[in-house]
Amino acid sequence: MKLDRYDLAILRTLARDGRITKSRLAEEVNLSISPAWERVRRLEESGLIRGYRADIDWVAAFKGTRIVVEVTLARHTAYDMRRFEERVARAPEVVQCHATGGGVDYVMHVVSRDIDQYQRFIDSLLTDELGIERYFTYIVTKVVKQAADTVPDWVADSGDAG
Repeated sequence: MKLDRYDLAILRTLARDGRITKSRLAEEVNLSISPAWERVRRLEESGLIRGYRADIDWVAAFKGTRIVVEVTLARHTAYDMRRFEERVARAPEVVQCHATGGGVDYVMHVVSRDIDQYQRFIDSLLTDELGIERYFTYIVTKVVKQAADTVPDWVADSGDAG
């Protein structure tokens, strides 16, 4: 899908404020309401806008613990990777999981009630024999930047994209 400056402006604006009104969005991107909203619908239908949701700080709400986990698998077959990814996708404790190149295979962001609950979760992954060779646990002590509403500089006013 080819994106123009209006599409990019709409995406940037919605990334900052998913609850913006139609009229305010149109004003922000310098279009009238109907063309702006048609573009939003097209971006939704194309899958570029995946949804709208509340950004809830579950850790603050329930005094939980954030944990970053690096995981390396023993084997790198498509089967082993798919099995691990399917198991992690079903785990409510895992709020993000990224497959990575380099020194580790996956980086997971886990939220748990406490360290004991986290360890039980890791033990369950090991018991499921997913081929985890090693994992490293990092307890998050402070969130320095939450990127949910951040738009990278290279997106801003980059002209046409796609």
